[in-house]
Amino acid sequence: MANNESKNWTLSFSFPFNIPSSPESAAVRIIRNLGKLSLYYATFVWTVLFITLIPQRKDSVVCLVITTEITFLYFLLLRSFPDSPLLHKIIDKRAVLFLLFVITAVLLILTRAAVHFFVVLAATLPIVLLHAVLSRTRGCGCAGAGRGDGSPRARKTWRCCSA
Repeated sequence: MANNESKNWTLSFSFPFNIPSSPESAAVRIIRNLGKLSLYYATFVWTVLFITLIPQRKDSVVCLVITTEITFLYFLLLRSFPDSPLLHKIIDKRAVLFLLFVITAVLLILTRAAVHFFVVLAATLPIVLLHAVLSRTRGCGCAGAGRGDGSPRARKTWRCCSA
């Protein structure tokens, strides 16, 4: 490289949060983000609940871990049989997750951890809703170019939130 040549480096950041323009757009954004980020929101609530239960309610932690393992096994079953009409069409995933939520709540209430459970829900749900309102996820994601089947020839590029 010659002395008179120089490299120009640019660094740009994208801020993925903004205030919605209207209540309707806030509602649409909440519904879209709850659909796209529900696993992350559930993991956040579960982690906070797990941390608050560790010092005092070890039996409740065991119940929480058991229901979590059942949920993980259910998702592994779904992934193992992607073409099963019974698992994907007849049995709704949301109904199974709601049933596991109810079982977890009942087990926590029976192990006298109801106060922890409701305090964690009261503390984390506003944070989740605030993130769902402020986060703009449209246009973010992985855009595949090529075969798109996960093979090494399938080139994936990441689109960032720019709008």
